[in-house]
Amino acid sequence: SRQPMVEKRHDMLKNVLSATPAFLKSVSRMEALLFLVYVSLTVHALIEREVRNRMRERGEESLPLYPEERECRAPTARRILEVFSDLQRHLLLKEGQIVQKFMPELSSIQQVLSLIGIPPEDYGESSQS
Repeated sequence: SRQPMVEKRHDMLKNVLSATPAFLKSVSRMEALLFLVYVSLTVHALIEREVRNRMRERGEESLPLYPEERECRAPTARRILEVFSDLQRHLLLKEGQIVQKFMPELSSIQQVLSLIGIPPEDYGESSQS
């Protein structure tokens, strides 16, 4: 039965994405909202699958994603994305031109980027646009 997977995604919809009832007057707005929900759920599922597959390939049993760097055997997209919640990038501008860039330094756990196919050393450069 696929019920546990359906229930997991429903939980993600309600608790992670914080979906709440909405009154939309037009069908096109309902379709647009449902499409965005579908894309969000798909991206979450793909992040989880990619990280777990790469962990398996590398022989890693867990990642220190929980508070106090406790180990997490089955990382969720929510936990993975929370790791990046405090990252900041600053640009120093003078007359509309970038004078200096202050790129974030990734912590050891933020190196999880490599598990989703993003080389950590390219993190700052790939997000400059």
